[in-house]
Amino acid sequence: MNDRSRLNLIFIQVLVSSLLLALLGRLFYLQVANTDAYKSAALSIQSRDIVTPAVRGAIVDSGGIPMVVDRPGMVITIDRSVIDKLPDTGTAIITKVAALVGQTPQQVFQETRLCGEILSGDKTGCWKGTRYQPIPVTRQATQAQALKILENADLFPGVDAAPVPIRSYPSLAGENASHELGYVGSVTEADLANTSAHYYRNEVIGKAGLEYQYNDYLRGTPGVKTVIVNRTEAITSQSQNTKPIPGDNLVTNINAQLQAATEKALASSVARSRSQGYHADSGAAVVLDVKTGHVLAIASYPTYDPTIWEKGLTTAQASALYSARTGVPALSRPLQGMYPPASTFKAVSIVAASKAGYNLNASYDCPAQVQIGNHVFSNFETKNQGKLNMQNLIAVSCDTVWYQIAYDQWVKDGGLSPHSHVNDFFFNAARGFNLGQKTGIDLPGEATGRLPDRAWKERYYQQNKNFYCNYQTRARPADLTPFLIAIAKENCVDGNKVRAGDAVNFSIGQGDTLVTPIQEAQIYAAIANGGTLWQPEVARAIVKPDGSVVKEFKPIVTGRAPTSASDIAFLHAALRSVNTIGTGAPVFANYPVQVSGKTGTGQVVGKNPDGSAFDDISWYASFAPSDKPQYAVVMVISQGGFGATSAAVGVRDIYSSLFGVVGGTVDPAKSAFPKGLPTGIPAIDPKMVALVKP
Repeated sequence: MNDRSRLNLIFIQVLVSSLLLALLGRLFYLQVANTDAYKSAALSIQSRDIVTPAVRGAIVDSGGIPMVVDRPGMVITIDRSVIDKLPDTGTAIITKVAALVGQTPQQVFQETRLCGEILSGDKTGCWKGTRYQPIPVTRQATQAQALKILENADLFPGVDAAPVPIRSYPSLAGENASHELGYVGSVTEADLANTSAHYYRNEVIGKAGLEYQYNDYLRGTPGVKTVIVNRTEAITSQSQNTKPIPGDNLVTNINAQLQAATEKALASSVARSRSQGYHADSGAAVVLDVKTGHVLAIASYPTYDPTIWEKGLTTAQASALYSARTGVPALSRPLQGMYPPASTFKAVSIVAASKAGYNLNASYDCPAQVQIGNHVFSNFETKNQGKLNMQNLIAVSCDTVWYQIAYDQWVKDGGLSPHSHVNDFFFNAARGFNLGQKTGIDLPGEATGRLPDRAWKERYYQQNKNFYCNYQTRARPADLTPFLIAIAKENCVDGNKVRAGDAVNFSIGQGDTLVTPIQEAQIYAAIANGGTLWQPEVARAIVKPDGSVVKEFKPIVTGRAPTSASDIAFLHAALRSVNTIGTGAPVFANYPVQVSGKTGTGQVVGKNPDGSAFDDISWYASFAPSDKPQYAVVMVISQGGFGATSAAVGVRDIYSSLFGVVGGTVDPAKSAFPKGLPTGIPAIDPKMVALVKP
């Protein structure tokens, strides 16, 4: 053997030895060093978790009245992992189950399809979970239906019936509160991917409203029994068995009786507006404690019956919730509805004028019209109110005085060529009241509103510049009218500038300004309490089933309105005069409770589906009692007409419930809070929150 052959042999021996050492090392690592981890992994392949959902915590009002509880129900499910393997992929089974539960085969088919499986068309009612989890067809099965499934398992392969807790809405005071309470639903793949939450496939979790916001407390801890199975799925042993732990209860600041009264007042106002010939397509109402920000009642119109979640949402119900034809009942108008605040905004403009140096005790002209550049801005109904002091100008809701003040300040700031350090008194006053920001209410989905200041104008311009500058290629030749060309060129060249029209419209709550009803309520609550901006809060406390307090939610200050004591005093007097000699007098002049407030009639541009022009937006924002404010009440009716004839009447009805006004007199015993606003946490009767034990 020559040297080269000997060298090759040595190399091969070294290579083989290295491979053997590597294999031995890996074997040692698997069987000795990391034996626990791989043993656990091997067991997990053979383990099966049997999950018993926990009883979900109740949601109660400020007096302990249950608004949401768990009750026992019977669920019928279809296991896709079984029926998909049948020769007809489960068509016959779906047909039989549909006949049994009183649905159509198409409904059951849609409910048991993953949303991703429906590539086109209507996806409402589809299953957001996984095909390997039993999919509920109904949670309202009768005992007879369940027995038919269980006693004829051979006729219903992949179909099962089992007891399950059902979320129930007892509505003991007649309240609806569907948007605020929210609803629960099955976990999705995205939920399961949330490793911090550690959900199980057959759990239901909060999907909206308080159910979502406080899900971690309400959910409880599911019971889990883990068994080990062999390759034939026979149980060989049990590795753990934990019992479910009930969820904690949520105590709210909402008063169920007042909530029902607020919803009734809102619906009545909508009906009243329609009877007067207005479209009145939607609305909202909010009641706050001005000293804490506690949300005492909050209503949205149109609404829907929350019990639809108990029975399982049908395709038709899902479509109706988000249909424009039905007014999109799923939309929470108090938080997500954005409207021009109209004359209710003049309370903010008073603060701006004061900061600009205007004497609030002086008198000013209120002509029928004001010429701004080449445009004439008219007073409401083109009335000449003469020369009045500022308090009376607020009372009669003069517009033209604000046009002139806002225009003068716009000129002083440099007009179309603004100074490097502009005063922007009106924008800054609105910003000081947190306009354009979320209030921070403890409900999901809140909108920010819109503060159309210089920064917003710049952002909007950058987003839409090409839309205006490319008008020649974008528009049809027939549409290239001189007016369209002039508007497009103006917005293309300097669409980022605050123009005179922007300034004067902003001063009366018009133009691009948008607020949500909860923002409006926060503003008027701040005016009532002297300038403190409280974060609106629905939740009061988290309480365990045994009554011990887990967490109490303390009032939170989010800011201080840019007002002086003299500004507040003036506003209190002016807003009271609205209801004694001004636009609110026809509604509140002889009312036994002193109410301070402001009417608003917002003008919007657009057309309804029937081709008619949009009707005005009806606003009324207020607080009471005037001398010692305790409550702020706001109502808005979209396309509801005048503020005084629609929203103001609804707000008066809410105050009647708050103070116990009956037949022109006050009966404290009939008020929503006969013993005053609750200051503590109520005791929760276990029998009340467990109507039937699951």
